Amino acid sequence: MKSYRKELWFNAPARMAFINITHEVEACLRESGVREGLVLVNAMHITASVFINDDESGLHHDYKEWLERLAPHEPVRSYRHNDTGEDNADAHMKRQVMGREVVVAITDGQLDFGPWEQIFYGEFDGRRNKRVLVKVIGE
Repeated sequence: MKSYRKELWFNAPARMAFINITHEVEACLRESGVREGLVLVNAMHITASVFINDDESGLHHDYKEWLERLAPHEPVRSYRHNDTGEDNADAHMKRQVMGREVVVAITDGQLDFGPWEQIFYGEFDGRRNKRVLVKVIGE
């Protein structure tokens, strides 16, 4: 069995952003040489997410609006976590809703997606460097 690991780095210029990372994950898959197996894509920060959905701008807009209604950034003093001097309690909650990681099957050297599926990095406390782990295992 082969195993491959790579970290992808992102620095979103906005507090909240969704970045399509499908092509980067596909490049990792090609580098790994794995033809049959699984790929794990994991946000390595507790204020970021990895998820699978459609790459459609209206949907991304709706996500941002919905998440901000669920866990608004302001007022920052309304969160106990922010008593520590942080201002990102909302980002932790948004990550919890959107998820930490995805696992995708690899079939014949390709990501085995359904129609319209793409992999996204979700940033909820941006403007600094953060990592995503790509782990490929298989044969």
